[in-house]
Amino acid sequence: MGIFTGFEKIVRPDEPMAMHTWFQLGGPAEYFAEPGDLDELVALVRRGTEEGLPMRVLGRGSNILVRDEGVSGLVIFLSAPVFRNISIDGHMLSAGGGARLGRVVTTAVHAGLAGIEELVAIPGTFGGAVHGNAGTHGGDIGQWVASATVLTHAGEIVQREREDMVFGYRKSSLDELVIVSATLELEEEDPRELAKRLQKHWIIRKANQPLGHQSAGCIFKNPVGVGAGAGELIDDAGLKGTRVGGAVVSDHHANFIVAEQNCTSQDVLALIEQVRTQVAERMEVELEQEIEIW
Repeated sequence: MGIFTGFEKIVRPDEPMAMHTWFQLGGPAEYFAEPGDLDELVALVRRGTEEGLPMRVLGRGSNILVRDEGVSGLVIFLSAPVFRNISIDGHMLSAGGGARLGRVVTTAVHAGLAGIEELVAIPGTFGGAVHGNAGTHGGDIGQWVASATVLTHAGEIVQREREDMVFGYRKSSLDELVIVSATLELEEEDPRELAKRLQKHWIIRKANQPLGHQSAGCIFKNPVGVGAGAGELIDDAGLKGTRVGGAVVSDHHANFIVAEQNCTSQDVLALIEQVRTQVAERMEVELEQEIEIW
């Protein structure tokens, strides 16, 4: 394999990325790796750095649109059990970056730990949620993060404590290559009451999302200080149902784009730009993209 000689068991060339993202669109990754443990991950990253390769970490693919031409460099997928462990110690919850956020939330609720139950229906991984400070109107995950273990682009493991981290709206200062794991400091509460709140949040969240189609998470961030969310602004601009090729603004929630049959990534990109431009013209608000374009 040349660049990744010695890593043949965990690295695959020309991996189709459509099978790894919610949009189910886009071309292949030049190299795709699934390290089995932390040592393999560190060695892999160091090799990639030595070779000057661009490197990205893939979560569940819920907030990513891969371009039709694919992704150059190395895409790392933390599928091994060691990156998905979840543990409880008193009111502290620790989880690997590859753990599903929904499973982290339900584990906390079953243990009687409150704070993140509103995040139950947000797709993606725990590491992605911490990196992007996932949240709802009720709060963000960043307020609960006590520490994080990260891997830098140079292949160094670094521990970040609370005072070392800054969280903002859908962003954080954790811009290293990999969030290996993180620990949340939560509040103890009656598990039965938490379970009721969890169910309520799940029902509300799912009722406001398009179902049965190829779509990703929210396309745009909610603008700050405007008094209306991105979906409401897009709706008020009369853009529900707007189409470019096989990409359509959802009739169910205007901040989602549905990929219909024969849709391409370019269709979605063109529709995103059309929505952004028309909201700026009609509503005088500049929308900031939330979905990542690879």
